[in-house]
Amino acid sequence: MLELLLIGIGTGNPDHITRAAENAIRSADLVLLPHKEDNKAELAQVRLALLEQLAVGSERIAHFDMPQRRQQGDDYGQQVDEWHDAIARRWQASLNAHLPGGSGRVALLVWGDPALYDSTLRIASRLGLGPEQVQVVPGITSMQVLCSAHGIALNDIGAPFLVTTGRQLRDNGWPPGVDTLVVMLDGQCAYEQVSEPDVEIYWGAYLGMPQQLLMRGRLADVAADIGARRAAARQEHGWIMDIYLLRRLA
Repeated sequence: MLELLLIGIGTGNPDHITRAAENAIRSADLVLLPHKEDNKAELAQVRLALLEQLAVGSERIAHFDMPQRRQQGDDYGQQVDEWHDAIARRWQASLNAHLPGGSGRVALLVWGDPALYDSTLRIASRLGLGPEQVQVVPGITSMQVLCSAHGIALNDIGAPFLVTTGRQLRDNGWPPGVDTLVVMLDGQCAYEQVSEPDVEIYWGAYLGMPQQLLMRGRLADVAADIGARRAAARQEHGWIMDIYLLRRLA
């Protein structure tokens, strides 16, 4: 029987790997390792370094190239569905090549946690596996690392917070009923369009990695500096993963 292990590995810091994640990785017969564009090769290297640290030999690693998502048109949902279908086909091709018998324990290393703004579970559902064949190992999220790095609590006392995306913030504005927003997947700097008069921002990029960047302050005062620093970092490294928390001031 095929068993798929979706393992949260945090934000790239090997110290953030849980003991459960270590045990799951070591138990795998095969680890699927995705490669993105050349300018994101560092992401694959982080995973490879982790596997080497856990004594996972190259004979247990199946490399595959991630397909590109179509970005033309305004049918975002359809673009994502097509992309997920293409990724599932790459997974299946790797399984056919490396596990011809169709059985074994296969691991996928997922940034952060597989349950929070990650599509690995949705892609896995395309393989036709039963619920007993998919195991999720939770990981430390960038949201947790961000708050820890800035030394702040995620929520105010007894108050709710909302986790959302840059697209939602840009298109729909600040949602009612909450004073704290955690914004993920924001490639367009939606915080620059926030019209709330008095808001603090806590921003972080490459969290948990040696090149970690942090900035904080009143949004109106630091938004331009964050944008400039973000652009420079992306130019230097060829990629960026960032997240930020916005909080209305009392």
